[in-house]
Amino acid sequence: MGVLATVIAVALGASTALSLALTDGVEPGSGSWPQWRGPLATGEAPGASPPVSWAEDENVRFKVALPGRGHSTPIIWGERVFLTTAIETGDPFPPRPSDSPGAHDNLPVSSRFDFVVLALDRQDGRELWRRTVRTALPHEGGHYTGSLASASPVTDGGLLFAFFGSYGLHALSLDGELQWSKDLGQMRSKHGHGEGSSPVLSGDTLVVNWDHEGQSFVVAFDRQTGRERWRVERDEVTSWATPIVVEHDGRRQLVVAGTGRVRGYDLATGSVVWECGGLSANIVASPVSANGMVYAGSSYEKRALLAIRLDGARGDISETDNLVWIRRRGTPYVPSPLLYRDTLYFLRHYQGILSRVHGPTGAEELGPFRLGGLRNIYASPVAADGRIYVTDRMGQTIVITHDDPRPLALNQLDDTFNASAAIAGDTLFLRGEKFLYALSESSGGQESGS
Repeated sequence: MGVLATVIAVALGASTALSLALTDGVEPGSGSWPQWRGPLATGEAPGASPPVSWAEDENVRFKVALPGRGHSTPIIWGERVFLTTAIETGDPFPPRPSDSPGAHDNLPVSSRFDFVVLALDRQDGRELWRRTVRTALPHEGGHYTGSLASASPVTDGGLLFAFFGSYGLHALSLDGELQWSKDLGQMRSKHGHGEGSSPVLSGDTLVVNWDHEGQSFVVAFDRQTGRERWRVERDEVTSWATPIVVEHDGRRQLVVAGTGRVRGYDLATGSVVWECGGLSANIVASPVSANGMVYAGSSYEKRALLAIRLDGARGDISETDNLVWIRRRGTPYVPSPLLYRDTLYFLRHYQGILSRVHGPTGAEELGPFRLGGLRNIYASPVAADGRIYVTDRMGQTIVITHDDPRPLALNQLDDTFNASAAIAGDTLFLRGEKFLYALSESSGGQESGS
């Protein structure tokens, strides 16, 4: 590690003592976070200004207890916060262990679950409505660090889409009225570790990627009616990454990261425009894109981060100049990269070591550097107002400046965090295992039960 590693570590010791928007109609600075990874699908909240510091008794607008268990990121539209959860229901029965090959560290199945969509008031956290879209007995319990509600919802302000994988894709009005549902079958995840890829919305097209230990596919639906527009089989195994939509040469492409290939599909037809090999198995991190570049990374049995130029990308580009650079160390596994002002931020595996590189060239002038005492980071980093926010599972969030990286604060909350943060306006939303926190300097200090 470079000099910055030492600077950040020392400063943290002191501070401890103290792309294209996938949803149409979302303008930068509108105060919305309409999908996984925000309005630009990069982790950035344009025009937002969340707080720098907080604690259980500082800058907490509200803290509300959440029912059930879910690791999906909250999304924000207008004066509402939407999230998904899975709630045990009925009488429990003797735990049933996973029957998936190679299963380990999984939660046993011991009850049925209600799969639920919630709407909360953005200002005070009051529950506005709760809709159960499916009740089922899970066929897999998932990894003990995961949940049965890990896919984030998405909205365009007209309809709200909630995806529970094997338990259905559901379209609702913003008042919670069910419009349509689709049953896509039963997903068999690797090692029975569970499901997590979120749906993608672009214009009138809603897309779900279904990579698992069976016949994988990607499918596109009409957002209004749920009618299937196209479906393409994929020669891929389980992945958890969420696709992104990019626009290039006047056409929209769906970019999906997979073990065999990163592929760009024509969003209108589902045909493959380009593909590029080089990632590892167990793809979890979602790709990001801006200014004609796509960045996709993985870290499992090998490490890889690919920078792909879209201009002229056709067919297999694995050995062409469209693969601008490859990085073989310190690449992301669980947390997705953050792309902020042409700078790519990513964590080593899921450890507290952050790299900061210039996206178009891959140049790394500073770092990598350690993030103080942060460890076991599952949440993806986010950015707003010239600051980077990284949250670990133990409830710590470090806030770092972007232009001249230095720590501003190390904040602690009393919960466990796997879900990524959402930022809208002056508020940062953090979903823990037990609570949803709304953090803002204009705090109201409210706390309530579920």
